[in-house]
Amino acid sequence: MFTDDHKFDNRGKLTPDPTLKTEFESELAKSADLANKILAQNSNDKNALFAQVLAGGLRGDYAALIEKRNLASLSYMKTSRTIAQKLLLIDPTCYDAYLAIGIENYLLGSSAAPVRWMLRMTGSQTDKEEGVQRLRLTADKGRYLAPFARLLLAVAALRDKDRQTARTLLAALAIEFPGNLLYAKELARIQ
Repeated sequence: MFTDDHKFDNRGKLTPDPTLKTEFESELAKSADLANKILAQNSNDKNALFAQVLAGGLRGDYAALIEKRNLASLSYMKTSRTIAQKLLLIDPTCYDAYLAIGIENYLLGSSAAPVRWMLRMTGSQTDKEEGVQRLRLTADKGRYLAPFARLLLAVAALRDKDRQTARTLLAALAIEFPGNLLYAKELARIQ
């Protein structure tokens, strides 16, 4: 689905389990409350800022992938990227934060030129190559999100018809996470 724009655009809206959705929203609300309390004391607290980046990413993914609310997802993505930029001004070695910048740039930079122009007018970042560079930085040096960045790079490679890079990334993920059968399954599909 992620390597084919047509399949992604025509995906169906899922019906989430209401209990799971409530629990998901509750946990994100707790995270926001804790982060906001910490940031009220110290607006440059790296952990609280990183928690906000993660929460924004999770909200954006849920809005796009589960509820098919792409505009809401775009808003969460932009907010997460803005917070990540603030965090990186405080600590440029917080390599996991580069993921938020990378995702926004890659996804939106893959859009058609007129769409990219309109997105830039709204403050979005749309440089596909910058996105790949930021994803690589997280993949190489990230503490928590490196595997996710490598998975995204594999998807980007497949979108660019670079099956060898995708195979290399997926093979390494399959070895690192033998319990996750999805990596091996996807690797078998492109062999």
